[in-house]
Amino acid sequence: HQIESRFSNAQITSDDIEFNQWVRQVLKLIENPRHISTLPLDIQGTAFQKKVWDVLSRIPVGQTTNYAAIAKELDRPRAVRAVASACAQNQLAIAIPCHRVIKSNGDLSGYRWSSKRKQKLLELESRH
Repeated sequence: HQIESRFSNAQITSDDIEFNQWVRQVLKLIENPRHISTLPLDIQGTAFQKKVWDVLSRIPVGQTTNYAAIAKELDRPRAVRAVASACAQNQLAIAIPCHRVIKSNGDLSGYRWSSKRKQKLLELESRH
């Protein structure tokens, strides 16, 4: 499993009550993106990545933006590729909604977990 290889020192059990509550919160976020999460996030990244992820976290549910707009908001208008890279490095996909970022021409662009999944998340959000 990917989780076991990524967290090789972790003990993975199915009867961990706290972990199961966190999983339920993630599922609630997927089912209802307006759900307020209290997940304990361990956000690790460079200072620039964290700035990008902060912008991502403020994109309203059901709306999208583009890489160039984020770069401009960070006063780094030429950093479009760096913004895209920061989005690609985001490992907290639902909690930090990188799926809400599309290309300037309206195309979906890539997504770490597949463009198909990105499209589905955007469709779900458009209903809320």
